[in-house]
Amino acid sequence: MLNYRQLHYFWMVARTGSITRACEQLNLTAPTISGQLSLLEGSLGLRLFQKVGRHLELTEDGRRVLTYAEPMFEAGAALEAMIRAQPGQQPLMFRVGVADVVPKSIVYRLLAPTMAPDALPLRLTCREDKLERLLADLAIQRLDLVISDSPVPPQLDIKSRTLKLGECGIGFFATQRLAKACTGPFPACLENAPLLIPGSQSVVRGRLLRWLEDCQVNYRVVGEFDDSALMQAFGLAGSGVFVAPRVIADDLLRQGDLHLLGETDAVAEAFYAISVERRVNHPGILAVAEGARLGLFQQ
Repeated sequence: MLNYRQLHYFWMVARTGSITRACEQLNLTAPTISGQLSLLEGSLGLRLFQKVGRHLELTEDGRRVLTYAEPMFEAGAALEAMIRAQPGQQPLMFRVGVADVVPKSIVYRLLAPTMAPDALPLRLTCREDKLERLLADLAIQRLDLVISDSPVPPQLDIKSRTLKLGECGIGFFATQRLAKACTGPFPACLENAPLLIPGSQSVVRGRLLRWLEDCQVNYRVVGEFDDSALMQAFGLAGSGVFVAPRVIADDLLRQGDLHLLGETDAVAEAFYAISVERRVNHPGILAVAEGARLGLFQQ
């Protein structure tokens, strides 16, 4: 008979793109998974993967096997979700992945409707990581939703549905002490000011730097951060001027001794909810979408 555990290991490697990532998901060692894949290939009489450089790629036979494996394990995940949602059982799980470039205030306000008193009881779990790793978990249904500042990258072959939750301009924030040194009208007041900017993983980074160049502002970058919360922590400590979405300006100004130097709609930051087809009607996803439309990004 077909060994379904071996088939599951094959499916995980195929969906994550490497044995190393499959090991992280399954909490197993690389020799274990490699050995089980070899046994599966032997029992099927097929070669499922071929090595291309440092990477594994599916063979034609591997792609055919994957078309059968995917619906099998997707159905298993759907069965688990259905059992968890039965009346009298524990609350329905809502597993959310958050790209680390998304500001935490945005994440909280997007997810807050799922925990409202009148909402369907959900057990919310959040995990922060790089977008590609989160999308790999979404593909194998370890997550129900991914919140990101960009849609699914075109090079990733993931069957998903992307909803644009909204977009807004950005503001430039500094401590009162630093703001006093930024004299003149905005954006000229940013001339030679120490600037904290999002890291290379952020979509808004390139737009921000191009806008500063178009404004002929000689900026001085003193820090780059993939994690937006860390960038704000440095900003609150007075290390430099930092940027954040305009919709959370009031939240930031309440946190400490901050001043809003100026804002612009020319640099727009958008946010997306990414799910798989089988999860689009999850009550948590519906609550996030409705809350974004009527609350955070309401025109």
